[in-house]
Amino acid sequence: MQVETKIITRYSETDQMGIIHHSNYAVWFEAGRTDFFKKLGISYREIESRGVLLPLYEMNCKFKSPARYEDEILIKTSLKVLTKVRIIFSYEVINHSDGKILSVGETMHAWTNKALKPVNAETTIPDVYSLLIQGSGNSN
Repeated sequence: MQVETKIITRYSETDQMGIIHHSNYAVWFEAGRTDFFKKLGISYREIESRGVLLPLYEMNCKFKSPARYEDEILIKTSLKVLTKVRIIFSYEVINHSDGKILSVGETMHAWTNKALKPVNAETTIPDVYSLLIQGSGNSN
């Protein structure tokens, strides 16, 4: 499953060079991830209300081309890896008007409880885990 999230870049996101500052990409990845769960049929808030968190333990991003003020961009979010204790998302940020890839990246998360201790998602939130498996074709 791949989810597309549209964003119009804002003036406040630009830097002195007139391009979107690199720090915004982490925020956009989060927007894509949140949208991914919503379109799967469950919200991040619901998962957290059940005592399960997804802290980020690693992120990477490769910048290919700059985004600028008022560009309409697409964040394509996919589930790359799903295990009982981890989940990895991949992202492609694309300029909607010309299809140019602006960046690609990944975020890696652990399934934890509120004390940040690892949990087994398959047994702790089996319905969510099942939705993710169905949405990804992954059978780990």
